[in-house]
Amino acid sequence: MPKCFLETICVERTMTVDQWIDLSAGLDLDGQEFYYGFPGITDLVTCERYRQRVEAQGRTIPMFCCAPDFTRPDAAERKAEAEKQKPLLRAAAALGAKYQRVLSGQWRPNVSRADGLRWAKECILDLLPAAEANGVTLIIENHYKDTLWQFPEFAQRMDLFVELVESIPPTPWFGVNYDPSNAIIAGDDPIAVLEAVKHRVVTMHASDRYFEGGSIEDLRKQDVNATTGYAPFLKHGVIGRGLNDYDRIFSILKSVGFRGWISIEDGPDPATGYQDIADSTVFLRAKMREHGLV
Repeated sequence: MPKCFLETICVERTMTVDQWIDLSAGLDLDGQEFYYGFPGITDLVTCERYRQRVEAQGRTIPMFCCAPDFTRPDAAERKAEAEKQKPLLRAAAALGAKYQRVLSGQWRPNVSRADGLRWAKECILDLLPAAEANGVTLIIENHYKDTLWQFPEFAQRMDLFVELVESIPPTPWFGVNYDPSNAIIAGDDPIAVLEAVKHRVVTMHASDRYFEGGSIEDLRKQDVNATTGYAPFLKHGVIGRGLNDYDRIFSILKSVGFRGWISIEDGPDPATGYQDIADSTVFLRAKMREHGLV
């Protein structure tokens, strides 16, 4: 997942998707995760061309990262938000992706717990027939905050996330994309989050975090009223060098028979991101072999 180049590709547009595809060919990766903000991503001809370019390099596009906002108080806006995901599901299919991320939505000050959970559940259930029709599984992430959102994720905290996941009946077209670092940001224990949803995990965002000038206690204090983004003292780093215990994480995944895709989510700095992905790949390949996840 080229987080370090998202602004370069999607906002500044000084790097094209084709350039990122070719650049990533130098990394030891089996696939690429695409992002819904990539230019031209809903054009099926363009998606097919991207798919062919990636496959010609011996890789696939297994995951498509989207950020729907299902907690809008207005019912018509929620319906429109769900409808916006349907062409993205068609795009995912054209890319060859088998998984498309969904979120709950923003935790706006006027949204109650009960309403937010109900609205997110209704929108996800509404999308399941379209997901099945396109052969794409919806994956909900224990997320923190989309780059373009004003407020953090509604189901950011473990209790809300688990309740939302459990409200969706088991189906091949819905699962969990587990991100251990997002649990840290939320002030939760990543292992406890994984244990709670381990039987629904089908994909994973591998990432790592470390503190620079702060602590988990400081993070929890800030998170009470945080609405604008990540804590400045919690840094994104190379996987295996931060706070996450990947031995425990992979042991738990192995225990439930997980054999899904693990997507590297690097930090936001384009100056170091490419090398961070390369270093993270070395760590993950070794750790996955050690735990029998390959």
